[in-house]
Amino acid sequence: MFYIPTLTIAGSDCSGGAGMEADIKTMSALGCYATAVITSVTVQNTCGVTDIQDIRPDIVGGQIRAVMGDIHPQSVKVGMVNNCAIIHAIADALEEYRPNLLVVDPVMVSSSGSQLMKDNALGTFCQRLIPLATLLTPNLPEAEILADMCITRPEDIDQAAEKMMRYGCKAVLIKGGHSNGPKKTDRLYIAKEKPVLFQSQSVPTKNTHGTGCTLSSAITAYLARGMNLLQAVEAAKQYVTRALTAGSNVKIGQGIGPVNHFFNPEKLIKL
Repeated sequence: MFYIPTLTIAGSDCSGGAGMEADIKTMSALGCYATAVITSVTVQNTCGVTDIQDIRPDIVGGQIRAVMGDIHPQSVKVGMVNNCAIIHAIADALEEYRPNLLVVDPVMVSSSGSQLMKDNALGTFCQRLIPLATLLTPNLPEAEILADMCITRPEDIDQAAEKMMRYGCKAVLIKGGHSNGPKKTDRLYIAKEKPVLFQSQSVPTKNTHGTGCTLSSAITAYLARGMNLLQAVEAAKQYVTRALTAGSNVKIGQGIGPVNHFFNPEKLIKL
């Protein structure tokens, strides 16, 4: 008998709403045994990020090897990576162990607008991490950066996805949370298949801190539980919508508050 292990490789948010803390909460709430590798320590709260301390690349790589060599999680998520050396360390370790499923969330800017990836790291990110990804999960502003184009129409989203797929990832989920309107639409692109649209009602709340981290972690957890990509994305979107709704009227901090990850937590699944 064993638990279903997952791994998040991400930066730490000391206020608990995003980053590694949100990843661990999400994976745990969905019944998985969450392991974690810290890439950076951020000084932040609900009002913003004021400083970042990167972890030594050899320590980042060492953490990955320690977890992969012992617990062997096959469903892995990569979040905040701040510099080229850390990206190389992560890619080297992942290429060594080759997990079956890798969700890469290109965390470039925080909810409060703080830059979380150095400008000179973008090329390394595209060359080393994206080709390893089972799924890439950019929001609209991140998609514009990765595809090097402006997105104003649905046709632009299709073009941006095509450009990102050229980096070598197997699929791209372009999130529509930054769009206006009563509904949010995410678009899933899988190589040689028609795009699949996922729609959800907008939740009226300012508590949206960490929604991107939460979604990518939920997808990672559902993939670990045996769902295919379409099922995992659909289930993860439902989880995020329910987490947003459950935390919509709760006040934590003075800025952009977190979602309620534990609105209906599951026990650790045993197989």
